[in-house]
Amino acid sequence: MTPFGEKVREHRAKRSVTLKQMAADLGVSSAYFSALEHGHRGRPSPGLVMQVCGYFDLMWDEAEELKRLAQLSHPRVVVDTAGLSPRATELANILAENVSELDEETLDWILAEIRLRTGSIKGPTH
Repeated sequence: MTPFGEKVREHRAKRSVTLKQMAADLGVSSAYFSALEHGHRGRPSPGLVMQVCGYFDLMWDEAEELKRLAQLSHPRVVVDTAGLSPRATELANILAENVSELDEETLDWILAEIRLRTGSIKGPTH
């Protein structure tokens, strides 16, 4: 599941809307939307994200959060460390090799640490 998919699922659950119904209402196939939610397709287009925002009547902060989560939902990330330090390349490779083995608590800790050290104000995605 992607951060975008997780948030859309939360909105659907709050409103008791099935994935099939939402997909039909937005004019996309339920198979496509399911694949998008689960990270089997690339990140959603800005147009589709805006449609989803409109579908759930999301305004201001909620709409911005969904847009941000859509940007963070590409299932096949490429990290270009060319020109960076050897440590940066090592980090990217270790993360790529081990991310599937990390539990939620560890992922939360890593994200919090990166956000703290980079001054990112973006909070948790769940």
